[in-house]
Amino acid sequence: MGEAATVNGVRKATPPEEEHPRKAFGWAARDASGRFSPFVFSRRNNGDEDVTIKILYCGMCHSDLHVARNEWARTAYPVVPGHEIVGMVTQVGGSVQKFKVGDRVGVGCMVNSCRSGSCHGCQQGLENHCPGLVFTYNSVNVDGTMTYGGYSDMIVVDQHFVIRFPENMPSDSGAPLLCAGITVYAPMKYHGLDQPGKHLGVVGLGGLGHVAVRFGKALGMKVTVISSSPGKEKEATERLGADDFLVSSDPGRMQAAMGTMDGIIDTVSAVHDVTPLMFLLKTRGKMIMAGAPEKPLQLDAFSLIIGEKSIAGTCIGGVKETQEMIDFAAEHNITADIELVSMDRVNEAMERLSKGDVRYRFVIDIGNTLTAA
Repeated sequence: MGEAATVNGVRKATPPEEEHPRKAFGWAARDASGRFSPFVFSRRNNGDEDVTIKILYCGMCHSDLHVARNEWARTAYPVVPGHEIVGMVTQVGGSVQKFKVGDRVGVGCMVNSCRSGSCHGCQQGLENHCPGLVFTYNSVNVDGTMTYGGYSDMIVVDQHFVIRFPENMPSDSGAPLLCAGITVYAPMKYHGLDQPGKHLGVVGLGGLGHVAVRFGKALGMKVTVISSSPGKEKEATERLGADDFLVSSDPGRMQAAMGTMDGIIDTVSAVHDVTPLMFLLKTRGKMIMAGAPEKPLQLDAFSLIIGEKSIAGTCIGGVKETQEMIDFAAEHNITADIELVSMDRVNEAMERLSKGDVRYRFVIDIGNTLTAA
């Protein structure tokens, strides 16, 4: 039996397995230890606008680790993470026209928003910035029940938030693009860094960074990887196709690269000094923060003032933009480098993820390894 979910420490009266009519099964973390174990819960019936999806693969994002261990102090236990979901459609509602049974589809970081046209985000097709945004997991849905993510056997999602997977996009290595891919693709497009000949810096060569290199090159940009690990140079330049590699602790190389980059995407979630990176930007260059360090940024104001540079954040993208990203990735054969793991190895994978011991994304083989209770 599953435990009752809690929101802000308040225990809900109805246990997860009784909230909805359809039985579901997955793995959940039940406390801040972040340890996962089998979990029985429930999903709603398929409504007129809904798509029911049998989950085949689910990527493991660093956000899953933060939430499982309550490192952002917002977790409602028990929590079933997973927002890089790929699966097969098994049922569609009567009003669904975009999908049919048997289609291969994806679900990213969100499953609902106000969609009323009254909020600025939804008006622009940026549901990710809606005040009423409902995340795929650890979020309260419009019916007052908690959302549970892709570390599970099935999910029911409004068709608006379902992404069609192109025929040539692999299910396993394509799954991480639903978070990592859109997180780097969207700011490239929005900030005008998608133009051939532009010089893009990518800080960190991990789950986000390696995908950013591939998108940058496919968009025709010059790409330089900036890393604290000298041993990653060959990987960055010879295998991923980066044009250059800078070791952030090498003052000579960093000095020589000052004022050369149109924009930088910083994918590092560890605490680090952003100031030296700002000096790599050209006049009016843009620093885009995609990583989320647990402590405030270290930044000298003069690194912004000199050259009129700017610093911005990025948070996934809207549904239309996510579909555009997946289609672009399929056209240019962009996927994530993954290590496939079975469901019963999720705790081991989480521990390795916390140490950065993965190249570059774990993906859970849900379809072949999740055994129902």
